[in-house]
Amino acid sequence: MQVMPSAAKLIAQLEPRTKGAAPMESASALIDEKIKELGDWRGKTLAKVRRIVREADPEIVEEWKWAKPKSPGTPVWSHGGIICTGETYKSVVKMTFAKGAQLKDPTRLFNSSLDGNVRRAIDIHENDKIDEGALKDLILSAVALNLKAKSKPKPRPASGKRTR
Repeated sequence: MQVMPSAAKLIAQLEPRTKGAAPMESASALIDEKIKELGDWRGKTLAKVRRIVREADPEIVEEWKWAKPKSPGTPVWSHGGIICTGETYKSVVKMTFAKGAQLKDPTRLFNSSLDGNVRRAIDIHENDKIDEGALKDLILSAVALNLKAKSKPKPRPASGKRTR
């Protein structure tokens, strides 16, 4: 995958101050640039996925993570933690849900990374139809799972002292 100079320049400008994630405004610009850079069905699909994610939960935060010298980075959508990523490959746009293994998937959208204990993914191929309603439900379930985990009190660390 080749990064066009404009995206590479934007990433280089952001990288020193991001420590792994670009600020929201910058992340949105990087996602815009990625969609434009792809310029084919993958760009259109990534744009559609992005629209669905944002419609499902207007409080979703767009991030750009894991940029390295040989990797331009990945679009990430978060709310109370990572919901999913939007990776693009030669023959697929992949939505990886960070806690997908914990989500109910009655419509069987997950079709990739099914063997893991944590993540699940949806591989979208050219000409695949996206069940927008089912995807929105899955996104909202992921948000609810993140927020539920955040609301649980953390266990207190053991003090190391024994009581009698």
